[in-house]
Amino acid sequence: MNNLEIITNKIHIIRNQKVMLDYDLATLYEIETKVLKQSVKRNIERFPEDFMFELTESEYKSLRSQIVTLEIGRGKFSKYLPFAFTEQGVAMLSGVLKSEKAIKINIAIMRTFVILRNSLLNLEEITSKVKEIENQFPEIYKILNYLMDKKELKIEQEDRTKIGYKK
Repeated sequence: MNNLEIITNKIHIIRNQKVMLDYDLATLYEIETKVLKQSVKRNIERFPEDFMFELTESEYKSLRSQIVTLEIGRGKFSKYLPFAFTEQGVAMLSGVLKSEKAIKINIAIMRTFVILRNSLLNLEEITSKVKEIENQFPEIYKILNYLMDKKELKIEQEDRTKIGYKK
């Protein structure tokens, strides 16, 4: 698995925002979660709520139930709720954590966020073009829908076992 996949798998949607959790970031930076949290708390003025927030218990429970394959590791099940860092919060971490590893990881994370944002923009662009075509050619779209429905119906009928007299 390459860095892009590793980082992408650690980005979650919480409160309609793409965020990374403190324990995932600590793992990437190769530091303890406790050290990351201490650094953040010492520089809390750099982390307004749109950069970082603490999960509620229900958000954390929901997240844990969604991620069935969550690895058990240091700090992941501590008595404290995790911090969630938005893209801007992760960028701010580079000013707080000054190790060479932290700088390299931050660059990789920023690139991943940009790739995800561009992918979303491309998807939105494709969706709007399809809707534009639908509006220009509504008859063709109706025919295509009709054919798709018929094809699905035909597949369902083929899956049925035959009834009746068997030789």
